[in-house]
Amino acid sequence: MALLDWINDVAGPVVKGEGVTLRPPRASDHEAWAALRQRSHAYLQPWEPTWPEDDLTRPAFRRRLSIYAREMEAGNAWPFFIFADVDQALVGAITLSNVRRGVAESGTLGYWIGQPHAGRGHATAAVRAMVAHAFDELNLHRVEAACVPTNRASRRVLEKVGFALEGQARAYLKINGAWADHLLFGIVNDGVGRGG
Repeated sequence: MALLDWINDVAGPVVKGEGVTLRPPRASDHEAWAALRQRSHAYLQPWEPTWPEDDLTRPAFRRRLSIYAREMEAGNAWPFFIFADVDQALVGAITLSNVRRGVAESGTLGYWIGQPHAGRGHATAAVRAMVAHAFDELNLHRVEAACVPTNRASRRVLEKVGFALEGQARAYLKINGAWADHLLFGIVNDGVGRGG
């Protein structure tokens, strides 16, 4: 099994943040990921798309890893799991997706933290580390993020890192089975406004 895990692992960078480490998911992460997602289902449900029925199964996780590998190879997305440095526990995930090059040089950020680990600064540390990676390693000019207006915790994370509120989009994403308005945030790599 370990050999198969090694073969199926998504290769990619490891990003260090303040108290957290971000790295691509591995096949061997399935059990910890599925347990954290299951335990956090009611907590995350108001902020996420409806989960497919087989979402937490090993075959669905393998499909997810395959998609991640293709996206990273193409440079279109950088999916990472978030681990707390203190005990190496999986605490959530963060993805820089929709990476656009050329005149845009931008990407879209999404993240979640499992309920047992919420409110401990992991999201802020992970977002800060991912923005630094996007600017310093991927040479992006802009990172965008969005959250449901009632998701005050997510909004606080973005504001602490230096994202600016840029507007509101009606029926922006289908969340928990219904089209939901979202607040739109952005941060640019101009040396100004990066929270510290």
